[in-house]
Amino acid sequence: MFIMGCCRMNYQEESLRVHEEKKGKIAVRSKVKVETKDDLSLAYTPGVAEPCRYIAKNKEDVYKYTFKGNSVAVISDGSAVLGLGNIGAEASLPVMEGKAILFKEFADIDAFPICLASQDVEKNIETIKNIVPVFGGINLEDFKAPQCFEIEAALQDLGIPVMHDDQHGTAVVVMAAMINALKVVGKNKEDVKVIVNGAGAAGIAVTKLLVSYGISSKNVILCDSKGTIYSGREDLENNKYKKELAEITNSCKVQGNLSDAIKGADVFLGVSKKGLLKKEMVESMNKDAIVLAMANPDPEIMPDEAKEAGARVIATGRSDFPNQVNNVLGFPGIFRGALDVRATRITEKMKVAAAEALASIVESPSEENIIPYALDKSVVPKVAEAVKQAWLSEN
Repeated sequence: MFIMGCCRMNYQEESLRVHEEKKGKIAVRSKVKVETKDDLSLAYTPGVAEPCRYIAKNKEDVYKYTFKGNSVAVISDGSAVLGLGNIGAEASLPVMEGKAILFKEFADIDAFPICLASQDVEKNIETIKNIVPVFGGINLEDFKAPQCFEIEAALQDLGIPVMHDDQHGTAVVVMAAMINALKVVGKNKEDVKVIVNGAGAAGIAVTKLLVSYGISSKNVILCDSKGTIYSGREDLENNKYKKELAEITNSCKVQGNLSDAIKGADVFLGVSKKGLLKKEMVESMNKDAIVLAMANPDPEIMPDEAKEAGARVIATGRSDFPNQVNNVLGFPGIFRGALDVRATRITEKMKVAAAEALASIVESPSEENIIPYALDKSVVPKVAEAVKQAWLSEN
């Protein structure tokens, strides 16, 4: 049983205090001593000229003589910060610092927060391309849709892995939760009806990865703020990403809102807003329903309500309930594996492998245990190895 403490910390006030006291959350630390004349001569002039000469002759030597091979840039324009919206570059910096901490703590990757003052797609693409010589990977973070799709697509041939975590990190962890939830309820991935509520970056990526894994696309229905997405919906003409999915999902062309779509569904995946899933909607789902309500900080439905309405397996994005779907279970291991094998991109096969490896860590899934605990240090090695092997099998 998951028991919440009676005396909870005021995270908002305490977070402000810690950030002010520490002046942020990250710092640069030297790997070498600079205490003597010899130390200085090795780390800087004249000794530093030698690795520079070698790299000038062979750019690949940058991996041999610098930190590039273990470094990731965490880049955002602050246009879609989780739960906060378009708050801009400066205000997004605490989030990017936090992401950098998680990279280091869980995967021993040196990550650097970079917040862009521009929200112009072409300018940001050009800026990111120009800083690639320094980094071994790029983690895109909190770019709004549909711009995030354009930016990520334009950066796939840089020779280093580039991943928008709001899309693919989310999708990997959701898929892992789905794999084990289906085991608990005894249903087959090919047969279940799945409702994805929220058709932004996360919703679209989740849908694509689930289809790659074997969920029947014809049994998937996406819903956005205007209702169900289906082939022929007139307002989709100007959104090629939603239109693309409309052509392969919702084969029955169910029209209406979430309450219409969810009738007889086996799975609800929410990446939308607080309170959108009502008890009566859950009651209209099939027996042994799975509800992954991942809006943050407040889910589409609270777990106790979903349980009362008949859902059997419930997950949220919160740490104070069982089954927390948290991206920290995905991106550190994905990048660790990609960096270790010098992958030039993150492929669909690598994402599926990451999800399967993550799911496998829970040896005996149950209603309140379908996904590893967010702080489980055994996750990264397992996910990283799966990602490495997936890349090697393709190359």
